Amino acid sequence: MAHAMDDLVTEDISEYLRRHEHKSMLRFITCGSVDDGKSTLIGRLLYDSKLVFEDHLAALEADSKRVGTQGEGLDFALLVDGLAAEREQGITIDVAYRFFTTDRRKFIVADTPGHEQYTRNMVTGASTADLAVILVDARSGVVTQTRRHSYLVSLLGIRHVVVAVNKLDLVDYSEEVFRTIETDYLAFASQIGIDDVTCIPISALLGDNVTTRSDNTPFYDGPSLVQHLEEVVVDDDGPGKPFRLPVQWVNRPNLDFRGFSGQIVGGTVRPGDRVRVVPSGTESTVARIVTADGDLDEAAAGQSVTLTLADEVDVSRGDVIAQATDPPEVADQFECHLVWMGEEPMLPGRPYLLKIGTRTVGATVTHPKYKININTLEHEPAPTLELNEIAVCNISTDRPIPFDPYVDNRDMGGFILIDRYTNATIGAGLLTFELRRSQNVHWQATLIDGAARARSLHQHPKVLWFTGLSGAGKSTIASLVERRLHDLGFHTYLLDGDNLRHGLNRDLGFTDADRVENIRRAAEVGRILVDGGLVVLASFISPFRSERQMARDLFDDGQFIEVHIDVPLAVAEERDRKGLYAKARRGELSNFTGIDSPYEPPRSPEIHIDASATSTEDSAERIVAYLLEPGVLRD
Repeated sequence: MAHAMDDLVTEDISEYLRRHEHKSMLRFITCGSVDDGKSTLIGRLLYDSKLVFEDHLAALEADSKRVGTQGEGLDFALLVDGLAAEREQGITIDVAYRFFTTDRRKFIVADTPGHEQYTRNMVTGASTADLAVILVDARSGVVTQTRRHSYLVSLLGIRHVVVAVNKLDLVDYSEEVFRTIETDYLAFASQIGIDDVTCIPISALLGDNVTTRSDNTPFYDGPSLVQHLEEVVVDDDGPGKPFRLPVQWVNRPNLDFRGFSGQIVGGTVRPGDRVRVVPSGTESTVARIVTADGDLDEAAAGQSVTLTLADEVDVSRGDVIAQATDPPEVADQFECHLVWMGEEPMLPGRPYLLKIGTRTVGATVTHPKYKININTLEHEPAPTLELNEIAVCNISTDRPIPFDPYVDNRDMGGFILIDRYTNATIGAGLLTFELRRSQNVHWQATLIDGAARARSLHQHPKVLWFTGLSGAGKSTIASLVERRLHDLGFHTYLLDGDNLRHGLNRDLGFTDADRVENIRRAAEVGRILVDGGLVVLASFISPFRSERQMARDLFDDGQFIEVHIDVPLAVAEERDRKGLYAKARRGELSNFTGIDSPYEPPRSPEIHIDASATSTEDSAERIVAYLLEPGVLRD
């Protein structure tokens, strides 16, 4: 490496390694607006810490000359900006993690993106950080992205903030500029609950106040950035919290051993401790704490272990083994803070996957209460959420989950939302509290169940979900199918999209969010009718796959039959007796499926009808023939 080794390395390598092993660790992030100098600062920290290998230094010198941003000087940002796109644009896109060390402490630093488009990456970097270094360009002052990142830092529970007023050399090391920025930031920080703020005037490029105090800022008598990072006291309250171990894996190597593996995210545990498995509520006693290096007498937050229990209890991946006297709460409806990360807007009622700890469940955002204006901190209406918007929402899951409020335990209260089809992470959230109605509203058991109702009607209840473009012939074909089934003695009901909009759904429009709610309500009605033993024919455009999947998920296996009435758009327009396509083409109807709103055709429907090549009567007979096969509607 391109530095002189510490004397202790050559004199007593064992002592050097022992001291290094026992140094404390600080995880921090750098964030701020575009081109505030985050990557340059980290590059300077790595360079001044003598942690740049000679080949890397040679490459840095060559790249600096080629890129040419600093003339003959070194461009320290190139040590961190590893992606080609970042080097070409001069911005950070991904989260770059780097390690460096000083005599007093070890550090893991995440260089997080400054561009608004990549705020979602900043949330990733901040989720495990103890401290945030927020850079502010001395020439620009506190800007919107500074406020956004600061709000997220506060929201994510980071208690220590350093405001590095960078590029002070470009304003002649002006004390007035520094004090103005310091005053502006402290005023904003007090509004969002950040109490521990240290403002440091720096030049990341020239090294002023980065590792040592600079003579260019005589007005500043505080520590250098590195000195502050070495001395800041980070509260590690993990061991003092109630014991929590989300089960990652049920470890069963042979018939004589059954353990439950995972990382402890709160508290401590010892053999003999009484624990509770959540959400089942089963209790047992810890028998052993097993690791690769042997059994432990005690384990604490941050350690990955395998627990064995004294009793044969049912424990699965996603369960939480917790302190019996202080277990986590269990609920299926919550208030949360949600940071939206998806390119497509969040739509209330749309089904997503929610991952919390080691458990993944289905979830919907039932009601966005408001979004936060980052500049004014005002609460604004939020029918939907766009990329990077932050809101307070109600969210529900398809089954009860164990949790702690995020302020009490990050790991037990933080979650991500995942798109069911792309598997992309589209949101990050923090659970605030369970909604009282989740505890006050219970399912009322009835004396007669759906199976009994079906037996009395001598049929297997189903829902036939007709989907397709407007004008494809869904309602016409569904009506013919219902009449034929009725003639055969089946008990049916036809749910038509237009009819429901005259009553139950008369308050809904045709925005994407309203379409989602329209299908949610229709599917719930269909479920009630199927529980009543009926064969339900539901005719809805239902343009989005995710909503049709949401509808399918409400029913038992085999009860949902998707029928795609498929015609080309041109044919649908020719058949349009209502003139809706013509109005949409003229711009008189907005959000019309097939024109300015998409239709996502089913990938694998149970029944596919090419309605452009088949008459409505033949289409209906084909569907009826499918239903009359043994085991579908009757044995």
